[in-house]
Amino acid sequence: MSFVDHTIESAPAAARRPMEAVLKKTGYLPAAVARLAESPQLLDGFLRMSGLFETTTLSPLAREVLIMTVATRNACHVCVAMHSAKLPSVGANPDQIAALREGRPLDDAPLEALRLFVLEVLATSGAVSAEALEEFLAHGYTRQNALEVVLGISAYTMSTLANRMTEAPLDEALRPFAWTEPAA
Repeated sequence: MSFVDHTIESAPAAARRPMEAVLKKTGYLPAAVARLAESPQLLDGFLRMSGLFETTTLSPLAREVLIMTVATRNACHVCVAMHSAKLPSVGANPDQIAALREGRPLDDAPLEALRLFVLEVLATSGAVSAEALEEFLAHGYTRQNALEVVLGISAYTMSTLANRMTEAPLDEALRPFAWTEPAA
């Protein structure tokens, strides 16, 4: 299966504005965006949902922990590379970045509680136990945060699945952050 690497000129008209916004924000047009442009609705939907996720009460580092947890679980090499590059700017240390890339426990108890809660939400399709919710809340999170986790999972599940389907290649700028799924 082959997806087109659209340029702004070759993309469907409805995808051009979101593509231009990404180009303006990043300075280049990521290959993943070029391929997602095949569906203007998916591209716009992802950008809107991820933008909403950025406005949640979760800290920037907590949001990145969620994104990396979804990205590694869904084996999206593009997402893992992109967010590995972003993690230092939100305060993640090298050990935390390595742990997230490898799916290992984090050394920060609240961030680890978040990571485990994300995995629980995914494993139970949202039907988390009262105990799992209470454990999450015991680390300073709120019920609002629990629902914000659902928003983040939704946005980044969309992205990871679409990037895998389109076989989006890794952009040159992200090659230093290349990731391969660890052997099980």
